[in-house]
Amino acid sequence: MLNAPQFKYFLSHKKNPVQKNSQTWTTLLPMSRKQRPNDAGICVSHGDYFTAVRNFLEPGRSEIIIRAVSQHMHREVRSQEIEKINIFLEKHGEFYHPARIEIILHGTAIPFVLNVAISDAGKRYIQREYGLLKQLHEDFPFSFLPKVYGRGHVSIAGDDIDMFLGEWFQGYNEFHISFDPADEKHKIVVWDDDHGNYFLTDDQATNLYRQAAKILTGYYNVKTFDQILSWHHAAGDFVLKCQNNRIDLKLITVRHYRPLFENDRINKVPDEELILEALLVFFLNLTIRMRLDRMDGVGEIVWSDDIAVEGTLKGFFEALALKPPIVSIPDSLMDGFRNHLLSCSQSDLLGLSQAMVDAYTPQSPEIPVIKKNLKRHVITLFNLIKQKQKI
Repeated sequence: MLNAPQFKYFLSHKKNPVQKNSQTWTTLLPMSRKQRPNDAGICVSHGDYFTAVRNFLEPGRSEIIIRAVSQHMHREVRSQEIEKINIFLEKHGEFYHPARIEIILHGTAIPFVLNVAISDAGKRYIQREYGLLKQLHEDFPFSFLPKVYGRGHVSIAGDDIDMFLGEWFQGYNEFHISFDPADEKHKIVVWDDDHGNYFLTDDQATNLYRQAAKILTGYYNVKTFDQILSWHHAAGDFVLKCQNNRIDLKLITVRHYRPLFENDRINKVPDEELILEALLVFFLNLTIRMRLDRMDGVGEIVWSDDIAVEGTLKGFFEALALKPPIVSIPDSLMDGFRNHLLSCSQSDLLGLSQAMVDAYTPQSPEIPVIKKNLKRHVITLFNLIKQKQKI
């Protein structure tokens, strides 16, 4: 092909190039971020991976990359303008092996993400997630989720590998609870490969939880009870950008979007009582899930400190204030839910929280940690609600 772009391959960073004659090129990919041996007989090498990604991206074979670059540039881009494509294998997730793609155009690097599914489970997720990301961009006026540009599959080494190209949030990084030896406390550390890892202050951590709760509540459908499910801090689903001590958060994946629990009244027009009860369940589940992480992203499951509760409460009500009016609720949704929440006793909140946790998947490794901390969590939440009655 004339004017074909040059392809280069890296492990996460330009300081880790991968050559076709290197040992890495022939080494098999691990099937998870914990570097487990390959599962279910899947044998895909790094070289197979990079070759498949290249085949998916080559301008002469795919219109997806041209369409994505054109949308980014707000003009029609010709394939001949693409000078170079850098492929960075970022990490090994439970379902995807995402790559950061740099398209070099007239000397300027334009970043994208390419989610790559190799396992059977990953292939099931990737088809659903692509559709959900498109749907949520159409249904909500937010930009917290990545745009998507196209999906497809490539056959390599006897395997079909599924992929979709999406927006890369430049300058955003993964974060997790970690141990700060400076003051011997557990804090949130941001994994910044370019400038060095750093710990958040308490105010920044509170703001992080506020923004995460605002994002998840923003995408909650008050009438159908559909919500983003199966998100995890431990999986790095949220990413963070910090500039001048101000943080900004994005959510990079949507695995499920449906009600938390099945309801036999779900097909009927929900009345005020049902809307407020479903919203209470969403809220309580949000406050619990927000506190869970894995130490340094891969260690034991850990429970955050109480600032997560304050941040979650703030973010939830900020998003609720943006919801359109509901015909079946005389007051505003925020006022109606505030009054409903204030009418609940501490034992009401604990009983509902315990019933909700009992309905979680019993094999979930988070269950023992949640049950150990649930009573104290509800006490903290209840006291904070009473302190902030004019939220």
